[in-house]
Amino acid sequence: MPINEHGQPVGEPVAWHGARPPCATTLPGHWCSVVPLKQAHSADLYAAIAPLGPSAWTYLGWQPAASSAEMAEVVAEALVHPGWHPWTVLDAAGAPQGLASYLRIEPAAGSIEVGGILYGVGLQRHTAGTEAMALLARHAFEDLGYRRYEWKCDSLNAPSRAAALRLGFRYEGTFRQALVYKGRSRDTAWFAMTDADWPAVRAAYEAWLDPANFDESGHQRRRLAVGRAAPLEGG
Repeated sequence: MPINEHGQPVGEPVAWHGARPPCATTLPGHWCSVVPLKQAHSADLYAAIAPLGPSAWTYLGWQPAASSAEMAEVVAEALVHPGWHPWTVLDAAGAPQGLASYLRIEPAAGSIEVGGILYGVGLQRHTAGTEAMALLARHAFEDLGYRRYEWKCDSLNAPSRAAALRLGFRYEGTFRQALVYKGRSRDTAWFAMTDADWPAVRAAYEAWLDPANFDESGHQRRRLAVGRAAPLEGG
């Protein structure tokens, strides 16, 4: 650990000069692509998400969209939300299947979060859903130069906590009574990966996403194994 001229411990020096804010671009993959969210995606997004029912919206800030018109309102809100950079996940055929966003974007600090994730039936428990998260992580670290990539969720959202750990994020703690949404108090579980974690995480993603890892029916031959991932206390 470095010691400064006053005899105090200080952080390791870094050769880093800031990250870039995200811009409109396409992130191509094998099973999906990630593109900037557009209002024109609303109807297809509603068709993909509606079969899941209202429970898919429980831990999101939005109320459930009960029609294509209401989904258009959700999309409109995401597009103008301060500090958000929203994305649409397209399946291999180019059909919108889900939403995700970069948020809490801090280029000077080198920190960015992925959130606002709402997957339709074509992405849940599907290879494309994992690939979309891999594409967004790679873009944040390798193209935009961020040092820290965050994931946060309601501490009661067990599927989101499990997804964070599976994807290689590390649990860092819970902020009690962090906010109020939908008239409920929320404790927020924090997860993150850093640029030091990224090479191992990327290698795990690439090994899992290799087409050879899937049989003729599309079933995985081996599970995604990112490495160290401490479980959430009590979960």
